Amino acid sequence: MPNGPERIRPYTVALTGGIGSGKSTVAQGFAELGAGVIDTDAIAHELTTPQGPAIAPILAAFGPMILSAEGWLDRACLRRIVFADPEARRRLEAILHPMIERVMLERLQSLNADYVLLVIPLLFETGQERHADRVLVVDVPETIQVARVMARSGLSAEEVQRIIAVQLPRHERIARAHDLIDNSGAPQDLEPQIQRLHAQYLRLAGA
Repeated sequence: MPNGPERIRPYTVALTGGIGSGKSTVAQGFAELGAGVIDTDAIAHELTTPQGPAIAPILAAFGPMILSAEGWLDRACLRRIVFADPEARRRLEAILHPMIERVMLERLQSLNADYVLLVIPLLFETGQERHADRVLVVDVPETIQVARVMARSGLSAEEVQRIIAVQLPRHERIARAHDLIDNSGAPQDLEPQIQRLHAQYLRLAGA
């Protein structure tokens, strides 16, 4: 028997941007104003802990070299594999993306907030903009992306460029956005942009 009508999801904004654009920083700014936030990168980390449901299929697909001696996913090793081999990247995405999407949608249905941000790095690449009422892109020039990722992760410029190359080109992301945040300046430049969009999303959500 049916369990009753499905809960209506809150007004939903998909937040995306290239690697190193500052998506997490922007999402935190919205969260501090009261927005609900579901970060798919955080979900991916949960799914790939030693007891996470994604570990067994990833191990079967890539072999034991992708695990540390303690049973943790060696993310650097896996990254080297998948960014050197498009077919390997597709295999990994086929394992992870459906799991991440399922958890994200479950959390979206249960989250109590005036509106929710879905932080999805590969939003357009995976077709998940269909889950959102609106798309917000965090944008920076590619030179800033490379510098920021190198500084935080120790990757080489060539490695960062390989990651950027598999993401949607910057101009296409911008063209498909409803809203844009420029994160190429100082941290304090973000606050007025976030405040303005927060007020806009509250109006659109009818809050």
